[in-house]
Amino acid sequence: MKRNNLSVGNKVVQSSPAVKQPKLGFYSSLNQTHTYTVLLDWGSLPHYVVLRIFQYLPLMDRARASSVCRRWNEVFHIPDLWRKFEFELNKSATSYFNSTHPDLIQQIIKKHAAHLQYVSFKVDSSTESAEAACDILSQLVNCSIQTLGLISTAKPSFMNVSKSHFVSALTVVFVNSKSLSSIKIEDTPVDDPSLKILVANNSDTLRRLKMSSCPHVSSDGILCVADHCQGLRELALNYYMLSDELLLALSSETHVNLEHLRIDVVSENPGQIKFLSIKKQSWDVLIKHSPGVNVVMYFFLYEEELETFFKEETPVTHLYFGRSISKAVLGRIGLNCPRLIELVVCAHGLQALDNELICIAEHCKNLTALGLSQCEVSCSAFIEFVRLCGRRLTQLSIMEEVLIPDDDYSLDEIHAEVSKYLGRVWFPDVMPLW
Repeated sequence: MKRNNLSVGNKVVQSSPAVKQPKLGFYSSLNQTHTYTVLLDWGSLPHYVVLRIFQYLPLMDRARASSVCRRWNEVFHIPDLWRKFEFELNKSATSYFNSTHPDLIQQIIKKHAAHLQYVSFKVDSSTESAEAACDILSQLVNCSIQTLGLISTAKPSFMNVSKSHFVSALTVVFVNSKSLSSIKIEDTPVDDPSLKILVANNSDTLRRLKMSSCPHVSSDGILCVADHCQGLRELALNYYMLSDELLLALSSETHVNLEHLRIDVVSENPGQIKFLSIKKQSWDVLIKHSPGVNVVMYFFLYEEELETFFKEETPVTHLYFGRSISKAVLGRIGLNCPRLIELVVCAHGLQALDNELICIAEHCKNLTALGLSQCEVSCSAFIEFVRLCGRRLTQLSIMEEVLIPDDDYSLDEIHAEVSKYLGRVWFPDVMPLW
């Protein structure tokens, strides 16, 4: 109907005296009129043009467009449109995203499972949503997935699903895909046996594996992955999975250069004080094998739990502290983290961190980003820190409350001095007032 209306509208335009037409021959005029009609007849667009348009449309708009005409409906089912799909599943009426309609899910499983290559599941905190995701995974028996992501917008979600149910569903994908290159299965009940199945079927293709907060995976399980997946370039895991053997496996002659290693340091047991210490020699071997690797560490520990760390040189490049950190630990970072690029400290006690920051500026020659909140630094020490780092500081996020005026500088003066050393205008961050 829409196509006919456009065609009628086109005829009106052609016959309107207000539109000046060039003086052409009879046949030329007919050809020109026909060309205009074809251009405005959307149903006659080539498949590849409609396909390109559909790729930019949200799913629901694409589905509505498919009902315009037969040609558009044919394009709607072209495999290229179903390479990438995100299943959204929620049970909450207050959720910020809409759940994928069950009829559409069944249509995808029936008609497009074999076309899926980049698949993600976004679920809310409910167990029902996570179980629904597992049910869909269990039906992807004819798939050739390359990228799989299980994303929980809030905990507990997948962790509340029966372990056997989850592992069984995940195994279906591990066994049938045989070309998985990127997997994100964080905060899930994945276990060592399922990782062995992953390795047995996808060892030649796996490049990225993100599996922090997976309590059923041991250091032996992750070591199996490192031993057999020689193409692994990115790895995210919890500190308790880290070991000297794992670092050595990632540094073997047959293994490609690791590009990104993310380590979440969280207490397995609240109040845990002692953490396994990784030998400096193991770190050295890794850096020798992969000199450009980013070693990212997120700490969610109390001050007394940090005693194990940074007593020897550690090749960390990005450090994030989600809880309070002591002056002693911050001082060790300055002395033993020469590769440090980014440092974020969310909290500290009431003692000023002047000497520790200056030590970091003097010894961490690669530092380009600093974030400070809920701690104290004198204005003079902060300016000295910026002077030592100079224009290599591309990111500097400091809450105004962090800076303590002293005899040399007030808060009104500090932004001008800092801006001078950075070579750009800079102001401290201010907490917004609601």
